[in-house]
Amino acid sequence: MLVAICQIELMIFDSHSLKDKRSVIKSLKDRISQKFNISIAEVAEHDNQRKCTFGIAIVSNEKRHLEKTYTNILNLIGQNQRVEIINQVFELG
Repeated sequence: MLVAICQIELMIFDSHSLKDKRSVIKSLKDRISQKFNISIAEVAEHDNQRKCTFGIAIVSNEKRHLEKTYTNILNLIGQNQRVEIINQVFELG
């Protein structure tokens, strides 16, 4: 069993309140977790209405599958015009 731990920091555009942020983040989190069957949570920047940091855990039997899933998650986030990835960390353990 292999595990990948990912941290993705996002800038949220057109967010004028924490309520706006929660709407964008919840929608994105739900889409990612349903499509890829991974664990995802907001792990930092809770009180910042313009930033979010996701923590993601991916479990697989193959390193290639972990890397492909991570790439696909980044692509899905990149398609969302309401956010921009400003930092990312990917670790295999």
